[in-house]
Amino acid sequence: MNKRPLYFDYAATTPVDARVIQVMVDCLGFEGNFGNPASGSHVFGQQARSAVELAREQVAQLINAKAEQIIWTSGATESNNLALKGVALANGKSRGHIITSQIEHKAVLDTARFLEQSGFDVTYLAPDSDGLVSAQQVSAALREDTLLVSLMLVNNELGTVNDISAIGLLVREHGALFHVDAAQGAGKIAIDLQKWAVDLMSFSGHKVYGPKGIGALYVGARAQDRLQAQIHGGGHESGLRSGTLATHQIAGMGAAFALASESFSKELGHISVLRERLLAQLAAVPGVQCNGCPTQRIPHTLSLTFPQGHFNSSALSAVLAYSATSACNSASKTPSHVLLALGHDADKASRTIRLSLGRFTSEQDIDTAVNAIKTAVAAPAPFWAVAQS
Repeated sequence: MNKRPLYFDYAATTPVDARVIQVMVDCLGFEGNFGNPASGSHVFGQQARSAVELAREQVAQLINAKAEQIIWTSGATESNNLALKGVALANGKSRGHIITSQIEHKAVLDTARFLEQSGFDVTYLAPDSDGLVSAQQVSAALREDTLLVSLMLVNNELGTVNDISAIGLLVREHGALFHVDAAQGAGKIAIDLQKWAVDLMSFSGHKVYGPKGIGALYVGARAQDRLQAQIHGGGHESGLRSGTLATHQIAGMGAAFALASESFSKELGHISVLRERLLAQLAAVPGVQCNGCPTQRIPHTLSLTFPQGHFNSSALSAVLAYSATSACNSASKTPSHVLLALGHDADKASRTIRLSLGRFTSEQDIDTAVNAIKTAVAAPAPFWAVAQS
């Protein structure tokens, strides 16, 4: 059996923590908590409902929100769709203006383009050279008919962090709603929705060592009456998202968020040390460029561009599991829209990799990764790769 490469793609997905797996298993099988959470007339349904509500509280605790403000979805993609379409379509027959950025996740960009085709005006803000969108840019783009601003907390390719607190105050003063995609931020940066002027925020379980197929949308008080459901059939989740709740996945996401809350400081410190170790050793590799703001960022995600003609991706892939771009771009085999927005051309984007660190990354993994990168930079690229560039 071939040895598996070291995992450096935590931004794409995290492995489910063993402690989370046990919580999920306890919700399966006849001896487990298998009931339908909506079946409140008997103990099986009541126990399942209790597990769902505990998980709701666990998610809310990590982001300093109220449990009743958490709406379960199938993941951040659905949460983003519900936020953007839900606000836009609740606006009635009148169309309006939406602001987002060029470097959002495709779940936001594709939804914004759908709304554009439906008659809404959409402004796509360009990031600065550090991969950030400023409060000043948002302020300049606001219009009288702006109904929603949607910006990510942490960029999934660069690891850069937008000043959500400052942007939110501007948007709230204007009267529009503010949606934040926080799929890459939960568990990595302190989120305080009691202090931040954010109305809607998206989360995904599998980015925080929980299961895939489960996510949540935070719905603040200002958004509750300005959001229209996109899935109908039973009125679950305060009428905003119908469908039988997946108790095991919800319980798993709740447990994962609880673990993230408990280990937040320790884990952030651990990954910060690993990042500094990685960057210190990469300083000896000539021509390597780190993309994105060096200070306004999380330590977990690094975007690295290598010099032309000196990067053998095949040699690196044999040792490391990493991404050349985000998972959504990898599926379509197109250059990263994030890197293109930063000014990279297709060739430079093809020489860029994303390394993302996580809970189970070790110092030895970092040293092995650096050695593999040095080998890949020193080794000649295959002739077909040179020809394509």
